[in-house]
Amino acid sequence: MIHEVKQIVETAILNQNSGIKNVLATVVHLDGSSYRQPGVRMLLSDDGSMVGAVSGGCVEKEVLRRAQSVFQNGKSKIITYDGRYRLGCEGVLYILLESFYVSDEFKSFFFQNLELRKQLTVKSYYKKEDECVGAFYSEVTFDNHRRITFSKDDNLDRLLKEDLKTYSQTLSPCFKLLIIGGEHDAVKLCKIGSLLGWEVDVVTSMKDPKQLQDFPGAKTVVSYSPETFLVDGLDSECAVVLMTHNYAQDLRYLLRLKNSKLTYIGVLGSARRREQLYNDLFEYTSDLEDDFLDKIHSPAGLNIGAITPEEIALSILSEILVINRNKEPYSLNTITGKIHVKSE
Repeated sequence: MIHEVKQIVETAILNQNSGIKNVLATVVHLDGSSYRQPGVRMLLSDDGSMVGAVSGGCVEKEVLRRAQSVFQNGKSKIITYDGRYRLGCEGVLYILLESFYVSDEFKSFFFQNLELRKQLTVKSYYKKEDECVGAFYSEVTFDNHRRITFSKDDNLDRLLKEDLKTYSQTLSPCFKLLIIGGEHDAVKLCKIGSLLGWEVDVVTSMKDPKQLQDFPGAKTVVSYSPETFLVDGLDSECAVVLMTHNYAQDLRYLLRLKNSKLTYIGVLGSARRREQLYNDLFEYTSDLEDDFLDKIHSPAGLNIGAITPEEIALSILSEILVINRNKEPYSLNTITGKIHVKSE
């Protein structure tokens, strides 16, 4: 996930400024099943601190211990962790350990990429062997096709001559949650949404403007009317939840959003209120697409028995997640095979 990589990069920059060395651990292959899938990363520092995780917390200290040689000599290596005998995860992790250095060029491209909401591709080159030292490395390809490694050694031509396996991962822009509303239930949704690593923006009423400190976890808090609200930055990696508690306001915002590329629009309220919204939408405009109506979910959320504002927030975020991941919600207790099925 891009928000995990962002946290790793930000921490690495702080460490570099303090003279602390960094090693990046990346799961590049998995035989069997594990808590997390290939592509997860964690930052190891020579002061013993760690950011991120490659499993559920049971593997990380072992990875840090085996990364000491990389801190000492700077040579990348592959290690394995067999969870079949230690954890019951039924899988063997192949983990790439490499020196991690954030150059000024990488920093500039990376944060510009985040701000412009562009995807990027990370490729890791490795051998499927345990305790194997070699010219293994990762590189990031940005939207402008510039390739930059995580190492100070950026001699890609030399490195690519080796017979290495490749793990490739495309990272989409950070998922954005736009909350329209400023009451206490919006605060709960903002706080929990930010814990998922989502980028949370909040729009409040111009009659009752709020401040950034009112919404823990929010990136921005602004005040707009439906007619002045900007929709240009809303893309397919974005969900909107209308929490104005005002029918007329919800209707005006829906009309404003009708041409957006959103993946989800949640609206608080009853099923009867939803039908009235649909009727009034058609009353005010005749060019509504079926695709837009399909994106509207009202009442917002999954039926998990939610009562409190926190529980309602959880039900809404769960619905957004299953729709964004194209999943049907069900209990994992019904599964007889693997939870994560590899796509062909």
